[in-house]
Amino acid sequence: MSLFKARDWWSTTVGEEEEFDLGCLCVANIDNATDELDKIIIGSYHGILRIFNPKPTKTDDGWSGYKPEDVLLEASLPEPILQLEAGKFVSGTENLHLAVLHPRKIAVYKVGVTSGAVEHGRHFQLNMSFEHNLKRTAFNFCFGPFGGVKGRDFLCVQSMDGTVSIFEQESFSFCRFLPGALLPGPIRYMPKLDSFVTVSSTWQLECYKYQVLAVATDAKTKEESQNIKSGKRVTWDWCYNLGEQALDLVVVNYENCPPSILVLGERNIFCLTEIGKLRWMKKLEYEPSCFLPYCSVVENTINCLIGTHTTNSLMVYQDITLKWAAKLDFTPVQVKLATFQDLKGVIVTLSDKGRLECSYLGTDPALFIPPVPESRELNYADMDREMAQLQKRIKQSSHKAVLMPNLKKQEDDLQLLATVNTNFDDVSMATEVEFEDPDPVPSITVRVQVKARLTIEHINMHVHACWPLKSNVSSFEISSVDPSNPSEQFVSFFIVGKAMPADMTVSVSANYMSASGAPRVATARVKLPVKLVIKPVAPVKNAEFKLTLDSNKPPANLNELFPDLLGENAGGQGAALGFQYYGNGPIVTVLASKTSQRYRLQCDRFEAMWLMVKELSGRLNSHFNRGKNDSFALYFAGQLPLQEYFDLIDAHFEHRLNADRCKEMLNQRASQFRAIQRRLLTRFKDKTPSPLANLDTLLEGTYRQILHLADTIEENNQSQEVAALSLSSATSLFNYLIKLWTNMSEEEYKVLQQCVSPVVSSSTEQGWQESVDAAVTHLLRTTLAKSSKDQTLNPQPLHIPEDTTKVKKHLALMCDKLGKGARLVEGLPTNSMVNMNPTPRKEKKDKISATSKTVMENGHIDNSDDTETLIGSQFGQHKSKRNKDQDYGSDINGLSDLSMLGLPAENVDDGMTEKRKKKHIEAMVPDLDDMDDEPVALES
Repeated sequence: MSLFKARDWWSTTVGEEEEFDLGCLCVANIDNATDELDKIIIGSYHGILRIFNPKPTKTDDGWSGYKPEDVLLEASLPEPILQLEAGKFVSGTENLHLAVLHPRKIAVYKVGVTSGAVEHGRHFQLNMSFEHNLKRTAFNFCFGPFGGVKGRDFLCVQSMDGTVSIFEQESFSFCRFLPGALLPGPIRYMPKLDSFVTVSSTWQLECYKYQVLAVATDAKTKEESQNIKSGKRVTWDWCYNLGEQALDLVVVNYENCPPSILVLGERNIFCLTEIGKLRWMKKLEYEPSCFLPYCSVVENTINCLIGTHTTNSLMVYQDITLKWAAKLDFTPVQVKLATFQDLKGVIVTLSDKGRLECSYLGTDPALFIPPVPESRELNYADMDREMAQLQKRIKQSSHKAVLMPNLKKQEDDLQLLATVNTNFDDVSMATEVEFEDPDPVPSITVRVQVKARLTIEHINMHVHACWPLKSNVSSFEISSVDPSNPSEQFVSFFIVGKAMPADMTVSVSANYMSASGAPRVATARVKLPVKLVIKPVAPVKNAEFKLTLDSNKPPANLNELFPDLLGENAGGQGAALGFQYYGNGPIVTVLASKTSQRYRLQCDRFEAMWLMVKELSGRLNSHFNRGKNDSFALYFAGQLPLQEYFDLIDAHFEHRLNADRCKEMLNQRASQFRAIQRRLLTRFKDKTPSPLANLDTLLEGTYRQILHLADTIEENNQSQEVAALSLSSATSLFNYLIKLWTNMSEEEYKVLQQCVSPVVSSSTEQGWQESVDAAVTHLLRTTLAKSSKDQTLNPQPLHIPEDTTKVKKHLALMCDKLGKGARLVEGLPTNSMVNMNPTPRKEKKDKISATSKTVMENGHIDNSDDTETLIGSQFGQHKSKRNKDQDYGSDINGLSDLSMLGLPAENVDDGMTEKRKKKHIEAMVPDLDDMDDEPVALES
């Protein structure tokens, strides 16, 4: 038995599939009995009126509850019942009568009693005293002694359009419009001030004098009618801004507290004086459903019952202090207090489904007394034996128990299989292509098979393809999959953007609910063929960037490696092939040496070589490792392309800076636009006309600048997305070359990929440059540190840097340490395979003195000791005209110090460079003096 639960005294469920709401419950001595005990009157939206007189009796198991004879009256009315009230509505008598509000009628009934020979012979009748037909659809009504009459109650009906109609008992009085009425709200009458209070659609509590409403008649017509279409504008006596919609409104006037108005809002409860001054306000931490104020025993306080939606509780407040909370079995829509034969202060609650309950708070006294347990002596020897047996069983069961479930052995409920078709689609599915190409853009189909271990329904499939790749469908739904009938779906992929993809991997995911009801996600990844984004063309002899890869096997025939990408090169010697990206993109040429075990890739754009390097490496491994002998390996003995890589880092960083500058200028222009609007509005509101002082011209010019800035930001975002793809491809190529250059293990390569990440995000708060700089700095201070004194961990907050000098210095220093044999994983021996070729080279190597440098807190390099390292051939410098025709197999010795690896100069504040950048951004925005050539209409 819980103390904080409403105790059921009498309850019943009314009707079947009937609906109830606020106003459908009334408690009063409606039959005017001499004992002055209350009856419960309820009316439903189905037009059924019922009157109850609860009389439960006390039994051994509690209260007897509902009995059929508790129903005094049940009548079916022709229209829905919106509200019930009891009052002195009939002239010539002060007995209580029942007022029933229908959508188009308000009727007053008398509940009469006919006595029989015995008690069960008494029966009740519902007799209509009078009714008023309404010209407008009613919403609610209130009653009271309007105008200060004695012993009578008048009716005030509020319609859906905010019109109030006053009825003086059997006769119609007048009808008035309330100002600014859009939606009606709760309305009550205050006898002391002879006023009405209501909550308008503007969420204001407004007070109207009855006399003001009565005299606000139209001078043209002397007769009062409900068919009014115009009238004098009435003004409120006072108003208070609630700031939220009101659910209910009650006017209280108790002897031990001043008259008050209580308003229940959606999140607060307000208590105001009769003149509209706030007494107190309570913010509720739940969603209320109904409330009822009642008299308190404490001076100058008001008690209040509040029902809740989510917790189905009944809260008892004394002003703003929570005094009690009781749990209900349903959500109440209305609550009343009643006095019955055996109990006073009964809480009567009604739900929207017709659950009627009379309850009280607290608990009944418990009469059960537990018996005294039998005392016995303790046998310690038996207790020890029992304890030993229990410990033995626990030990045996602990050896057999599995603490953690073996998730690997559990079979998934759903399995996705994705396979790529070997040939292009006969009819290309490519749509919305953003570039022009002389050849048609192909598409390729991926077959997605969905297998289920159990029957699964409502599977949501999502296709993920990063731009510039796209699929013909992005999502679809599979209604059901059973184990005997797998589902198959076909998705076509193609290229749409004028950019080079950094990765050809796409994924398909399925969201479903498992058999246990838990949400699950199954994912299948598939690699698209590179021929989807490139096409075969004639090889190009000269290119700006060249890359040479050595191998330990004789060179393979390129025609055998790329049988699907021969095109017009079919039938050749297989020593040179050319590939071009769709959209007139760069041409990548692949050459195979006839005399040495080397391959060369060349292109006018550095990042464009990544896909072909990855494809060539994969096809060479598949070609030479067909048998059990898997000794094929690739090497890179050239100079790391740091300068070319750094140029792409700077290009991407420049787009990020341009985005920040453009947003800053857009904020300035927007602030200027709002300031001009305020000044113009002030001039227009002024009763005395004054000149605009060219403010309208300035407003139009600022508006055009905002439009141009928005277009500039959009163009910069598109360019930044292309630069991010280029940087991602270059990062993947740079990491792969470091792996080949240092003969790095897969574990180290994974660490390198995580530090120098090829994933370039578009986030403005945490960009690629600062993230990579933090990761590389952590490597230099931990794994790549020479001594323990260099292992100082003091991470800096990640924010956009002023320039890329620091990240380029740290990348160059990491390459220098890796070139000297450092390892990225602790515990491995020093790498001695750096810059070593599988076959002896005829060219002479230069021993170059390089300095080991330690990264300090301010980003500078500290020179410590001098060591000697062997650096291979030069790579990646921009070729001059005299060496563009040079044979691709020849090497150039060079690299005198670490700066040749691409280490930038010290960070120097170049004021002219910053000014040029700002002028470049401002040049994108037209000047105000040039605005007369192209008029633009201002949007309201």
